[in-house]
This record gives sequence, C-alpha cells and structure tokens, in this order.
Amino acid sequence: MIDIIVIGGGAAGMTAALYAKRSGKTVKIFEKESFGGQIASSPKVENFPSIKEISGLELSNNMFEQIMELGVEFECEDVLEIKQENDCFTVITDYNTYLAKSVIIAAGVKHRTINIPHEEELIGKGVSYCAVCDGAFYKGKDVAVIGDANTALQYTLMLSDICNKVYLCMLFDKFFADQTLVDRLKEKENIIVTKEISLKEFLYKEELTGLKFESTKTSKEVIFNVDACFIAIGQVPNNERYKNLVDLDDKGYILSTDTTTKTPGIYVAGDCRTKHVRQLTTAVGDGAVAAMNAVNYINNNK
Repeated sequence: MIDIIVIGGGAAGMTAALYAKRSGKTVKIFEKESFGGQIASSPKVENFPSIKEISGLELSNNMFEQIMELGVEFECEDVLEIKQENDCFTVITDYNTYLAKSVIIAAGVKHRTINIPHEEELIGKGVSYCAVCDGAFYKGKDVAVIGDANTALQYTLMLSDICNKVYLCMLFDKFFADQTLVDRLKEKENIIVTKEISLKEFLYKEELTGLKFESTKTSKEVIFNVDACFIAIGQVPNNERYKNLVDLDDKGYILSTDTTTKTPGIYVAGDCRTKHVRQLTTAVGDGAVAAMNAVNYINNNK
C-alpha cells in the first residue's frame, strides 16, 4: 500500500511528490514518457521566481534530482484506470496494479494537432511539435512555426539563432504572448511574420518540402518552401480514463476546487484541471496544494 500515487511527472506532479514526501508519506510517481512535462521542451524560462533565466530541461532535471534524493519512487508506466475500493484506490497501469490511500492526477496535456492530411506520417520528416528537441536538425535551413502564443514565439526566437529564415504563421491578426517576446521578435531580421493565414496542406515528397496556406481575409493561396514546420497551437487534456471518479468540463479538463475533486482522496494539479491561468508557477502551486490536501485526507482517515 502506497500513501500517495502521483500521475504525471511534470512540474505539478514533481512538486506534489516533493511536498508529500517531506510530509512523511510514501510516494510513487507514474509517467508514461519522460519526466518534466511541457516545461522540459521550453528553450528558456524567464518567469520563475528567483531564477532569472534557465532552460526548461535544466529546471526539470533539478526538480527530478531533488525528489529522487528524497526517496520518491518513479515508474515509467502509463496509468490506464483508477478504481475506488472501500477506502483505497487501485491504480492500474500498462504493467502492474498498485494500491494507494490517495491519488493526485497531474497528467498534464498533450500537443494539439492541426488535423489535416499527412500530419501524422510526416512527424519526424519535417513536422515537429518541439523546436528544442528537433530544431538543431534544421540549422541553416528555412523553417516555419505555426502559432501565436508564448511557446510559438519562444520557438521562433530560438530557431532564428540557427536557421536561415523562420516564418511565423498566425491564424489571427494579433499575438497572444508576453510583450517581451513580441518585442524581441521585432528585433530579428530573419523572422517573417505572416498573420491571418490558415494551413491547408503539407507539401512533401518523402519529407516535408513546403506549406500551403490560405488567407483568411482574401482566400489567396500562400506557399512557404520550408524544410520543417514546428506546430505550437496549444494543448489538449487526456482525462477520459479518469471520468469514473472525476467530473470533466466540455473541453475535457477535470473540474476542481482548490485541487479537490468530487471523490474524496482524489486530487488534481496542473494543466489538466480547470483553471484560468496555465503557467509553470501555477502548476507548482497546484502541486503543493494537492499534496497537502492528500496528506490531510490520509491523516484524517487513519
């Protein structure tokens, strides 16, 4: 029997594990891919208190080392289902079954796809959702970034340092990003910003060769000949597997109040829950609150 199982190894999950372990509880984290979550792919973090600048990967590594040194257990397994049995929870993964007194869901979100033909088959052949992971493969080449918020602008700025040209392609006529990023964008001569265009087709042979857009104002065709396309248009939750124990809103996010859900003993933290602001700092805050709620739940139900 484990005191607290944390589902998700991102900032929210690792913070929850940190606080739960420091409260004297046994803690096990499950992560189906690699620890760090969304922030691990961020090229630069500049809005985390006390740290002026750090890469998302380095910050994630620091968090992971901290909880491992405390004795938090980490399992690379995909949680498929949670069942409630009496006063405990059965957590079923793709490898094993575990029992826990409390569960914190910090499953995060996944990349939103554009959902046009050939997108999936071109992943790794010019289509990517992570410039940090794949940007170096296109050094000196022309690339495109699709998106208009912080991640898209961060990717664009990072790529502009190593690529010949970077086309930033936006569906709307305004940015939804921090003004500091917008200002830095304007200083780069090799960044070409094109607004109010919608991607209609991937051009390719064996690999990506270009992108065909359509103007949302004039319906005019716009083509960019690029070797890579980095898609940064947001994220979507993957919470359907937990809906037997939690309520979801119409977008699939877990409904919660102060990280609590409709099921006592089940808590939620980070981007996978309903909230107004999804940032690194709010994920960390959620993790701390969810952990203390879980600790209090266990202590009050001995």
